[in-house]
Amino acid sequence: MTRGNLTVTSMLESSIALRRGRDLVGSELFEKVSEFCAVEYGHELSVARRIVDQALAFLKVMGDARAFDMTPSAVVDPGWHSFALHTQAYRAWCLEQFGYFLDHEPKATVRTRPLIGSVAERIKAAGFDVDDRLWGAAKDCNPPACCGDGDGC
Repeated sequence: MTRGNLTVTSMLESSIALRRGRDLVGSELFEKVSEFCAVEYGHELSVARRIVDQALAFLKVMGDARAFDMTPSAVVDPGWHSFALHTQAYRAWCLEQFGYFLDHEPKATVRTRPLIGSVAERIKAAGFDVDDRLWGAAKDCNPPACCGDGDGC
């Protein structure tokens, strides 16, 4: 798998283009939300773009499936916050995508590696590129570079 061109090559050398969360909104809105995320949460813009991309993919999967048992990783959640704080655009997007407003309410759910891993797998199963480092699933994810949640990333 390569992240640059978002293709996966199997043993048969066939390529499948993966979906990107960022393609679910216009480029202007994506940049606006990413810039907000960068400033509000202290990320480099390139990292904020990755976060918002993953948040959009997460939202699409959760909203389409009405899978309200899903929760984003602690690193991806600010992407959702950043989008939701652009309330007019977020409301319009939710209505366009799902036909209803997707509320963001804090949950008492403890983020664990198995829970976040299952969410990342659901997003992958929907055909989206998943940035494993932002979900705490990367094999080379170790402190202080670890970006995930749960038991001893």
